Amino acid sequence: MDIKHYMQTLGQQARAASRRLARASTAEKDAALTAIAAAIRRDKEILLAANARDLEAARAAGLDAGLDAGLDAGLDAGLDAALDAALMDRLTLTAKGVDNMAEGVRQIAQLADPIGEMTDIRFRPSGIQVGKMRVPLGVIGIIYEARPNVTADAAALCLKSGNAAILRGGSEAIHSNRAIAALVQEGLQIAGLPAEAVQMVDTTDRAAVGELITLREYVDVIVPRGGKGLIARLLAEARVPMIQHLDGNCHVYLETEADPNKALRIVENAKTQRYGTCNTAESLLVDREVAKMLLPMIGHMLTAKGVEIRGCEETRTIVANARPATEEDYFTEYLAPVISVKVVAGLDEAIAHINQYSSHHTDAIVTENHTQAMRFLREVDSSSVMINASTRFADGFEYGLGAEIGISTDKIHARGPVGLEGLTCQKWVVFGNGHVRS
Repeated sequence: MDIKHYMQTLGQQARAASRRLARASTAEKDAALTAIAAAIRRDKEILLAANARDLEAARAAGLDAGLDAGLDAGLDAGLDAALDAALMDRLTLTAKGVDNMAEGVRQIAQLADPIGEMTDIRFRPSGIQVGKMRVPLGVIGIIYEARPNVTADAAALCLKSGNAAILRGGSEAIHSNRAIAALVQEGLQIAGLPAEAVQMVDTTDRAAVGELITLREYVDVIVPRGGKGLIARLLAEARVPMIQHLDGNCHVYLETEADPNKALRIVENAKTQRYGTCNTAESLLVDREVAKMLLPMIGHMLTAKGVEIRGCEETRTIVANARPATEEDYFTEYLAPVISVKVVAGLDEAIAHINQYSSHHTDAIVTENHTQAMRFLREVDSSSVMINASTRFADGFEYGLGAEIGISTDKIHARGPVGLEGLTCQKWVVFGNGHVRS
């Protein structure tokens, strides 16, 4: 296959389809989404069979070995690490997962259509009216690994927001992604929309990524969903603007006035509900004044659930089985049953630690002190900051966005979970009645 020619063709088709989608009515887009959701439910067994092929291939490739997103993007020549449980978890589709995928598409159909919304209309002294109109970005390239459900979520969000999409999933999920993408294109055609509005890069050749991220003529923005390796490569090589999603080194800070019961529940949920998600807590900070009260019960809970604790010297005097934490531990997104713990001397040190070591994704404080909580909200530099809640809530569905295309840790254009509005921009509109400038 001539990868350059193939990607140019995808880009040309996507650009043409984006023009049609930009003028599609809400009814047309919702009809396509409804048809996609129905097709996913209808073909549940086919999707599960395709996913089983991917899981079998992943295991055969290296004794539960698989691809980090950076490896898949071509940073390294091959597999050099075992596929951890977190990646296998993300790769696996279950019957419930397929149902949830279909439900997510259906819910996106029910969301308000942002396209064409006009805001801030006001008269100027000249007599003209000036305002803003929300419009699609155009063509969105999405690069992701493992999670097959992203194929449906991304396609649905792009479709509803009037954007064409080029999807490049990881090679480890190629059979699942092909099966889902076929159903998406079926739904588009049923609604009278071009199938090319959502195209999957149907090759595992890593050179396709390099072509996609330089297609400035046809692609308006790239959305990467993967690890540090993938992001590092794209930052170095991409010529198309990106909505970045960096790693999720999320923190929970237990302040001096933390309710012990809330602290235990929140840490348990934030760390142990799922290990392989970007909103899982990877670091725990405990105020020195309450460390001897809170750490024994939290340490016991984490140990009972098989979580390895890596702590500072003070932590290790309280939690006997804690291993020494290194400087690197405080920077690490484990995506595994491991957590770093540090005892801090108050809110100032907690905020400074988070702003230095976090990935600016999601951080939470547990406290009954309103003043301290509000300082934490203002001063922690992350895309989501929480009071008395698990970091696991940092999610487009939980935020009422219907679904998300990713969680941006950037500060320009979109930050936090990126839903429909994050896939649009605004242009200025002017209304006159024969007005000319004097």
